[in-house]
Amino acid sequence: MKRSTSSPHVQPSELGNRQMGSQNALIYSEAIVDLYERHAQKYDRDRSRRLQEKAWLDRFLSHVRPSGVILDIGCGMAEPIARYVLEAGFRVVGVDSSPSLIAMCRARFPDSEWLVGDMRQLALARRFDGLLAWDSFFHLKADDQRAMFARFAAHALPGTPLMFTTGPAHGEAIGSYCGEPLYHASLSPSEYRQLLAAHNFSVLSYLAEDHTCGGHTVWLTRYGSNPQDAG
Repeated sequence: MKRSTSSPHVQPSELGNRQMGSQNALIYSEAIVDLYERHAQKYDRDRSRRLQEKAWLDRFLSHVRPSGVILDIGCGMAEPIARYVLEAGFRVVGVDSSPSLIAMCRARFPDSEWLVGDMRQLALARRFDGLLAWDSFFHLKADDQRAMFARFAAHALPGTPLMFTTGPAHGEAIGSYCGEPLYHASLSPSEYRQLLAAHNFSVLSYLAEDHTCGGHTVWLTRYGSNPQDAG
């Protein structure tokens, strides 16, 4: 799974309050990996390098120790987000299901570690100083999203920030890319909070449909600490 572009897909604010048949949801969600691999070159051209995520990334990075190692889950071809993180002086381990996109990462940033893998089977036996799943996690169907929180916790050190994007409400939505269905899903904010708390993550900041960031709904959390819930 990887990070979607903004324009060819469902806008973040549309993600929620839609339902579809379970069989269609399964078909569309399982097609994501193959879709991005087949269209990797076009995706690389289409993905905007304008960093509308900068303010959130800066907030996230402020919780990572200097020169810390960040696990970018669904890293795509590493631009613009992983590039920004590397240029800020941090190290990156990127994971993506597309071999073609990972090949681009390795060509562009050969000193970093880039792994082909499905986030649903993430098991690196390592813990990281930061976890990032920006515009990637929301391609998973609901049960797979629920299962990811144990995987996040298994890769976090005490104090590790986790930042991810979702929809603003429970539901499913189908966008399109290259004329093919592109699946998105979201749980409800209350269920995300329950899952985070159950896996020892506390919410540092939450904002639904941030108009300064393309309508993204963003969660910034921290593992193994209990600051006052910010929203």
